[in-house]
Amino acid sequence: MAHPVLGILTLYLNDHKQLEERMIYQSMIIEGRKLGLDIFVFTPMDVSNQKIMAMEYDLSKKTWTRRLREFPDMIYDRCRIQKGLRFEQLLSFRKRYGHHVFLNRPLRNKWTIHEILSNKESFRPHLPETRLVRSLSDVQRMLKSKSVIYLKPINGTGGRGILRIEQLRNSNHQYYIQGRNQQRKIITPQRVHGATLGSILRTWNINNRYIVQEGIPVILPNGRVHDYRMLVQKNREGHWELTGIVGRVGAMRSVTSNLHGGGKAIPMDTLLPQWITNKDTQEHVKKTSVKLGLETAAYLEKSYGTLCELALDLAINKKGEVFLLEVNPKPAREVFARSGQRDIYRQSIVKPLEYALWVYRTKVKRQQVEVKEE
Repeated sequence: MAHPVLGILTLYLNDHKQLEERMIYQSMIIEGRKLGLDIFVFTPMDVSNQKIMAMEYDLSKKTWTRRLREFPDMIYDRCRIQKGLRFEQLLSFRKRYGHHVFLNRPLRNKWTIHEILSNKESFRPHLPETRLVRSLSDVQRMLKSKSVIYLKPINGTGGRGILRIEQLRNSNHQYYIQGRNQQRKIITPQRVHGATLGSILRTWNINNRYIVQEGIPVILPNGRVHDYRMLVQKNREGHWELTGIVGRVGAMRSVTSNLHGGGKAIPMDTLLPQWITNKDTQEHVKKTSVKLGLETAAYLEKSYGTLCELALDLAINKKGEVFLLEVNPKPAREVFARSGQRDIYRQSIVKPLEYALWVYRTKVKRQQVEVKEE
């Protein structure tokens, strides 16, 4: 009997057909084989005449090959936003083939997600004050009430294009600007007067492309920022559950904790006590974080359609209050491997595959039976 087929949908990084997560996909194919799941990788560029020139990993030869395949039973969308023709091809693919069974659907940008979550009263205490930047006045208004703000691209990933602006104490309208450019490189920090702040921000083209968000105090005694990455995933029974939470500490002079920007991963149980010493508060933080993560996933799924996993970036202040900074529907997994939590790393790879088998049993086979009866 033929195995259920899962197609991992991704995008090439460049014209040389380079894949960003090739090793992850390789691991998924290996784990899928153990579960009785046939997995291949493809991009919208590989689709022609209802056929797919799929990328397959040969376990015996340990090499990647290509073979013409039919459409899979299920599609696992791992495509991240990028500029250019490849992303336009993705949008066309989703529109044309949206009737197929997808494990997950795309979410909207940071601002839209913030608006959606703001509609639910229980989420509001966990959301930093956030506005869409329509003009520089939005930034200036936030600076009047917050000593630290962040400017983030609404479609940005990996810490690209983020600015941190701090109003310096005991100074006459002096601000300290730090950040990363679109290539993730740390920009030279600047100390500027309020009169010149606007002219600097205009060069970043922020109107309607950025949000401005209050800064949550998360600077460790060593001067580095930190936050927490939570991964929630559907399990083999189709229910949301926590896979893991790990701390991230940014590189020196970095305004973000992203690993690609030089950050390092530390188990939450190691990092949190360095920030909050009270054990009762630590336990409260953990329970609050898990509850927030699972409820956020369920709520966004109702709003956008089927999802199978989400990463949530959390900031925790000294009082133990938990803030949701960002939601990522296409989470990376290496943060768990880099923190030494290999068991959680493996779970993060296997769970979507187990969920895919549940989808196959409960949805795909049922549809196939209905088609035969017609």
